[in-house]
Amino acid sequence: MTVDAEFMRRAIALARDNHGLTAPNPSVGCVLVRGGEILAEAATAPGGRPHAEEQALAASGDLARGATAYVTLEPCGARSGGSKGCALLLVEAGVSRVLVACEDPSPYASGKGLEVLRAAGVAVRSGLLAEEAAPLYADWGRQHASR
Repeated sequence: MTVDAEFMRRAIALARDNHGLTAPNPSVGCVLVRGGEILAEAATAPGGRPHAEEQALAASGDLARGATAYVTLEPCGARSGGSKGCALLLVEAGVSRVLVACEDPSPYASGKGLEVLRAAGVAVRSGLLAEEAAPLYADWGRQHASR
């Protein structure tokens, strides 16, 4: 198992722990790593807010600069409430690399978070352990497919 897979599996476990508790949002896991050490980790809070990335960034503070984020679902590119999306929060924190298991199936969000990250020069890799994370987002995908 690669180091990247190990950290993504941890993010998937975090998301799984809160699965079914985060409506109207999906449960997402985020692990921030620098130098092979976990700086912070979080899952979407019950009720859907705060998002996993927000919590992990708050817990790691300035240590997030230059870190890698392992996120089970594409970070949001924007929010319906007008606050900053998680992709922009990751950029502002100085995260240098983001690995994503699954892209967001929502037609309102799909690809937008990855675009924000790439436009800011953040290295992005999508699809890491997607088959393991996908069951967490099956209902989320079906919900958006019916719209």
